[in-house]
Amino acid sequence: MNVRTITLDEFLSELKAQGVPQEHFAFRCPMCGTIQSAVDLIAAGAGADFDAVEKHLGFSCVGRWTGAGTPKDTIDGRGCNWTLGGLLQTHKLEVVTPDGKCHPRFEPCTPAQAKAHACLPPLDPRPSIPDSTEAETCLESSGSPA
Repeated sequence: MNVRTITLDEFLSELKAQGVPQEHFAFRCPMCGTIQSAVDLIAAGAGADFDAVEKHLGFSCVGRWTGAGTPKDTIDGRGCNWTLGGLLQTHKLEVVTPDGKCHPRFEPCTPAQAKAHACLPPLDPRPSIPDSTEAETCLESSGSPA
């Protein structure tokens, strides 16, 4: 498996490029493909707010809190029970911090995927998400700063 390695600054730039508020930064689980954000983790019970779920974001699939089991072939919105802290190395991205340590992370979604995901209700099971034009309209009408 090829693992992409980027610096912390590059990682943060990718997140900011999504153009959504931090609670909507979107990541894709490498095992089940579920797109998820802090909003999804909060809705699933992983914590009460962004600060409480930040340690899980992009590291543990939302399915750990929805009661989901092992990864499936279909995306159902519940995620799976995988985390990058386990014995099996399933990640496709490593972020190198200034101290030189590598940290496995879920890959950030594209800006279009993040914007579209931000317009869906938390834990929405739809495998297809609105296109970028619909997402921009949704974010503008909700008052969410992009």
